[in-house]
Amino acid sequence: MAFARIVGKKMKKKCSVCQGVATVSKLELTKAVLLAPDNPAIERVTEKCINCGHCKTICEQLVGISYDDKQAREAICIHCGQCILNCPVGALIPKYHYKKVLDYLHDTTKIVTISIAPAVKVALGDAFQMAPGTFVEGKMITALRKAGFDYVFDVSFGADMTIMEEANELVTRLDQKKTMFTSCCPAWVEYLEIYHPKLCSHLATTKSPISIQGALLNSYFLDMYNIKREDVIHVVVVPCTAKKYEIKRPELDGMDIAITTSELAMLLKESNVDLTTLATSQFDSLLGHGSGAGILFGGSGGVMEAVLRSAYYFLNQQDPPETLLNLQPSSTYANVKEATVDLGQKNLQVAVVYGMPNVEPLLQQLEQESLPYDFIEVMNCPLGCVGGGGQPLGSLKEQMIVNEKRRDGLQEIGQSMTIRNSYENSMVKDVYRSYLGYPGSLKAKKLLHTHYEDKSSILGEVPLNIN
Repeated sequence: MAFARIVGKKMKKKCSVCQGVATVSKLELTKAVLLAPDNPAIERVTEKCINCGHCKTICEQLVGISYDDKQAREAICIHCGQCILNCPVGALIPKYHYKKVLDYLHDTTKIVTISIAPAVKVALGDAFQMAPGTFVEGKMITALRKAGFDYVFDVSFGADMTIMEEANELVTRLDQKKTMFTSCCPAWVEYLEIYHPKLCSHLATTKSPISIQGALLNSYFLDMYNIKREDVIHVVVVPCTAKKYEIKRPELDGMDIAITTSELAMLLKESNVDLTTLATSQFDSLLGHGSGAGILFGGSGGVMEAVLRSAYYFLNQQDPPETLLNLQPSSTYANVKEATVDLGQKNLQVAVVYGMPNVEPLLQQLEQESLPYDFIEVMNCPLGCVGGGGQPLGSLKEQMIVNEKRRDGLQEIGQSMTIRNSYENSMVKDVYRSYLGYPGSLKAKKLLHTHYEDKSSILGEVPLNIN
């Protein structure tokens, strides 16, 4: 087993984080986080790397990946991309797949669909010198059609479907008195499969919004338009590099290519499409616009609020009160927010947390005994998907400020929308009425739910080929 090595001449570069000059030579790249050659989400530009070790510090302290003597020889990665956002010299980048998308756009034998995740809508503008948090949905739809996409869809619709299924799942699990975790963040799901596989039964089985979107594109959409699967390419734009890993999971087959927000900016610029000059337009209608609840998925706490709204409706057959969720800092767990939620028939203890080091104490307690929470939302990235590792790069010092503006932008749009809740979305109703039946039906479980695996073997001794 060997560490990665840099081949080439010595390089001296100043690191903006450590404020020192690091020298990288033919010697081992000992301080950098390790990446396997087949990593589907992240790669290293070795010529740029100055071996400052900041990526490993981020991976340990922000993401929570342990690097003891044994594990330091192994490429353990949950594909979140926080190392990309925090590399001071740009030596870590997403695995670029947008060139492949451009090729398909010029292939007249293929129909190309594209679906847009909520957090992308408040981040793409950064790459076009717009103010952080600017909501660019309408301009982006026009830009995508100008670039050549045949159908433009909203992942907020997939989020609404996730909400319907997960709210139903929460309601059916209440009598079990067993803590349920959200399952929308693929980095968090993979972390649990690797480090705490015995707790995977606590994960909601409902698929993430992009996985549900993919499942419906390959069933409902193809059936409605009488399109053969081999004639269509499904692209999804995501704020998170872990989604590149997620679409490769065989049990989540649906999307063909995932590109990040930063890749979408590259694609538009190489297609000579200037986002800032365009008029607005609307998503295609079949899997069209999501509700205000669906768009909340992009920020921490949004999944929790959206699911609780629908759970309240399922239990009481009436709309929830305007203020249903009032999160406050936990007095027991650091960096965790909690609330008691009155669902009419039941009171729920809920919690919201992002960052694996912050969720780890909860997991350790759950392995020993029960937790005081019925429902917990977990995200990997700072403030949720708005801080994902595929978002446009900016100042390291201002990352949290930018993330807050993106989150606030989503919340403002979500609150302003006429259709506030997922169960009110007429297109969601149509899918259930004409295709799925009802939330939790046999067909819905087959298409919209998944299972998890014990991946703890990655922590053992395995043959390694590291780049």
